[in-house]
Amino acid sequence: MNYGLGNLAAIKNMLRKLGHDTIITSDVLEIARASKIIIPGVGAFGKGMENIKSMGLLDVLNQKALEEKIPVLGICLGMQLLTSQSEEGNVNGLNWLPIQTKKFVFDASVKLTVPHMGWADVEYKSEHWLFKGYTEQPRFYFAHSYYVDYNPEYTIASVVYGLRFSCAIEHENIAGVQFHPEKSHRFGLTLLNNFATK
Repeated sequence: MNYGLGNLAAIKNMLRKLGHDTIITSDVLEIARASKIIIPGVGAFGKGMENIKSMGLLDVLNQKALEEKIPVLGICLGMQLLTSQSEEGNVNGLNWLPIQTKKFVFDASVKLTVPHMGWADVEYKSEHWLFKGYTEQPRFYFAHSYYVDYNPEYTIASVVYGLRFSCAIEHENIAGVQFHPEKSHRFGLTLLNNFATK
């Protein structure tokens, strides 16, 4: 889905490499016909929600995710938008999962930089469909200044960067990953293929 923010071409190229047909669109009628939706995102939470609303996408997204319950995957900012609210401007999100998005704040004794950028191993539920097929510890690429608060009820993968946070979440048909599978080479290919074949 195109709402003006996100690494759309890279995701499409990965899915095409896997043999899956995809459409990049902001057309409400096309989205209404979708069997699966990826909500990517790079940028500010408030701008993301503003664009979704101003482009007339909110109703169709709620229809597809909450009523038709098709598979939905949020990536990076797209995962954060699935939550109820963000500390980035104190903006309400899609509220599909009752979790908050928070800003990394470390005291002087913690020698970590913000944004959190680079590769990291994640702790994941090996039996979960989104993480099936890994024969080695998967590593994913992160680039973010805000994180989704750890909630064991909805967390399917987590990572530690000064604190433990959710880097993959799920509720029913809705899933999200904080990392960038489109930048995570073979590990990202496996995850995107798991979503595409769900």
